[in-house]
Amino acid sequence: MQRLDLRQLLSQKLSPQQIQFIKLLQIPTAELEARIKEELEVNPALEEGREEASDEYSESDDYDSDEDYGKDDDVDLNDYLNDDEISGYKMQGDRGGDDEDKEMPIAMTSTLTDSLMDQLGFLNLDDKKYSIGMQLIGSIDHDGYIRRDLSAIVNDLAFSQNIETNEEEVEQVLHLIQTFDPAGIAARDLPECLLLQLERRDEQDAITVLAERIIRESFDEFSKKHYQKIQSKFNVSEEELKKAVDLIIRLNPKPGGAGASMTRVQYIIPDFILTNENGQLQLSLNSRNAPDLRISRSYADMFDAYDKSDKKDKKLKETVTFVKQKLDAAKWFIDAIRQRQNTLLRTMEAIIKYQHDFFLEGDESELRPMILKDIAEEIGMDISTVSRVANSKAVQTEFGIYPLKYFFSEGIATDSGEDASSREVKNILRDIIDNENKRKPLSDEKIEKILNEKGYNIARRTVAKYREQLNIPVARLRKEL
Repeated sequence: MQRLDLRQLLSQKLSPQQIQFIKLLQIPTAELEARIKEELEVNPALEEGREEASDEYSESDDYDSDEDYGKDDDVDLNDYLNDDEISGYKMQGDRGGDDEDKEMPIAMTSTLTDSLMDQLGFLNLDDKKYSIGMQLIGSIDHDGYIRRDLSAIVNDLAFSQNIETNEEEVEQVLHLIQTFDPAGIAARDLPECLLLQLERRDEQDAITVLAERIIRESFDEFSKKHYQKIQSKFNVSEEELKKAVDLIIRLNPKPGGAGASMTRVQYIIPDFILTNENGQLQLSLNSRNAPDLRISRSYADMFDAYDKSDKKDKKLKETVTFVKQKLDAAKWFIDAIRQRQNTLLRTMEAIIKYQHDFFLEGDESELRPMILKDIAEEIGMDISTVSRVANSKAVQTEFGIYPLKYFFSEGIATDSGEDASSREVKNILRDIIDNENKRKPLSDEKIEKILNEKGYNIARRTVAKYREQLNIPVARLRKEL
């Protein structure tokens, strides 16, 4: 049974202008230039150059009053202004399939797969084994390992290429591929990868043999750094064991990494330039963040001419609709760029105010605890807005280029009653571990006591969290001979 209900709902919806500003705010400087060029291409009402007073497109009585046109029965602006699709608001990647896809040209390099296929061609295999080799190479992960079971590869060959084979034959071809460069390629696990590299060594001396035995017979003890057990098991001296361990740890655990496929080098382009003029910090926007854009005078004149023409002309109505769309889109785009500049400057000025001592000297110990909420309250904006700025922007100082998120950190209470930046605590923690006795590495509990003695009230679980964030392993894995 069908029912008709009347419900009253209250919802919040972002306007197209707000959506455009949010998208422009979060993109980095390198992408902003491309985004502006794209807008210049699709919107003829937008031009490069400084805006003059006479060129300004504003809500004037002459040609830009929505109220006046709403009274005109012949032209209803609501016919083309709707929430679903407004020309000029869509960003890169939002367009439908009708637009031609634009791709950034990338310098091509030889991929790992290409290199392995070239080496496979030199083996002069028959068609069946060559197909098996191609299937194996296609099963190699980006780090250089084959993790699929050979039985699964046998099934793949049977179903996809109608090739009947068995695991023994596939393993024979696999051993051939494992002789390819880089050494250790096509291994099925880490021990096999390390052994393949040791077998390639020119010097098959006693240390190399010992290293192979450690991997084959005591890899679990080696991974846990139980060196005394290994030394007793193989009845070798501490010096011999140390040489064998040093040899193993110099091997490449990810042979596919060196010859991986195309890579892009990401360069950091600073959004802000900060200089120190005799103790006075001077902040400026990167020129790429402050482009000169203006409304096309010719398009504004076309719209102005509508008032002086026959409003009942159908073609002219279509023309004015198109012109109005482009003028609105150009105006809103310029406003969004200006709002972006203002938001960036206000956010960076607030960060400089909080971290003034650091920007004067560049001393990390001068960094104060600071979270997104602090800056949001300082500039009177939402935390999400500050987050968009901090996650994708960088500042150039006299001490180097820093991402803005570098300056945000939690506070740790000290004995003096003040808060210390978590970054400062992390630096002290790293120094403690760097200077520890590697034969007897410090546990998290001992590091906690040392930090407490230095005046930092920190718990063991926080020590463990900071250690993991610094990519420092636990004490057992830091042990050395």
